Amino acid sequence: MKKHIYTLLLLLAVISITKAQQTPAEKQSQRILIMNATAHIGNGKVIENSYVAFENGKITLVTDATKTKIDPTQYDEKIDATGKHVYPGFIVCNSTLGLVEIDAVKASDDESELGDLNPNIRSLIAYNTESKVIETMRPNGILAGQITPRGGRISGTSSIVQFDAWNWEDAALKKDDGIHMNWPNSLTRGKWWLGEDPTLKPNKKYAKIIADLKIYFEKAKVYNLEKAATRNLPFEAMQGLFTEKQTLYINANGAREIMDAVNFAKDAGIHKIVIIGGNEATKISDFLIENNIPVIVTRPHSLPSAEDDNVKEPYKLAAELANKGVVVSIDPNGDMERMNSRNLPFYAGTCAAYGLDKEDALSLITLNAAKILGVEDTMGTLESGKDATLFISEGDALDMRTNILSKAFIQGRAISLETHQTELYHRYNQKINGSN
Repeated sequence: MKKHIYTLLLLLAVISITKAQQTPAEKQSQRILIMNATAHIGNGKVIENSYVAFENGKITLVTDATKTKIDPTQYDEKIDATGKHVYPGFIVCNSTLGLVEIDAVKASDDESELGDLNPNIRSLIAYNTESKVIETMRPNGILAGQITPRGGRISGTSSIVQFDAWNWEDAALKKDDGIHMNWPNSLTRGKWWLGEDPTLKPNKKYAKIIADLKIYFEKAKVYNLEKAATRNLPFEAMQGLFTEKQTLYINANGAREIMDAVNFAKDAGIHKIVIIGGNEATKISDFLIENNIPVIVTRPHSLPSAEDDNVKEPYKLAAELANKGVVVSIDPNGDMERMNSRNLPFYAGTCAAYGLDKEDALSLITLNAAKILGVEDTMGTLESGKDATLFISEGDALDMRTNILSKAFIQGRAISLETHQTELYHRYNQKINGSN
């Protein structure tokens, strides 16, 4: 009987191992040259026939192959990418990847904490590098992201990670980059299921919530200026906001709410501010530009926020803001956001179809995302000196029909593009067609 039990346990262990995430790639050890690809730099520029080289995890060369002569024999590995495209790795902002695996399994859900004011909650230490969902991002070119907590008035602290790591320490690119806050709504609806009036009306608690937040931020500022006798971890976690080492990310959609939130932060002595959502941001674009406020708009593949809005408004929002001069990125926030994060390049493609130049749409999830997250010195574009986090696609990476990756690298490491989904594809393709 014991023998059978041990055999069963061994079988389950083998199944568990074989279904685990791909083993992280080895550190880059060879000089690599990608030749003849169309290089999309990420800043709006394109090189139709390029050389892109990297070693020791860093890009060493990005140039026009028709104007620059090099000796390919100097490189250990040469990749002929004729007819293909090379891109900087895509960056997903405001994501809960790695914080929840299965929504219905509470033990795998670590995206929020009890309480209303939790600036000291760090998403990074809850980040699960073994997530099966994360590995499904890589075949679409999404190689890094901002991992963000949810819930409460002040949700906690986010961090930037790359998507091929053994643990959260290995994954971290920028620890504790900012604190996330949910701004109150100035209007509210009654609960129709309780017999209340469901029409919009002024939120009587709006001013009180803001007043309480003001007191909280003032206390945090004073705490970090003086040596307090008793340690306060939430206040301590906010120190970077007042020294400009961290960014305050504010979830707000209405024009009034956005202006109130920005003015609130400025009055508190906070100057690095990003708006997340921004459904009515186009109404106050001049205000945003004047105050140097970037906006991370919610996924374009969604319904309008108001009944009388144009049904295509979510598709056009990023273009309307970008064309006015606001620095814009996009996020996957919403229903099934972790699974839908893999559609990030196609969200950008939709923005290109509704008012943005294709390369400017690409910047939404490359250079702009890097700028907003404060990692533009190492990511976001194909430039010498930056991390070799990039990929080769058979075609246009913003088009789901041609976003077919043949190679991908994170910090120069050739990563696996196999996932549980690709395994199933090969399995059933063989069953139906008799081949892979």
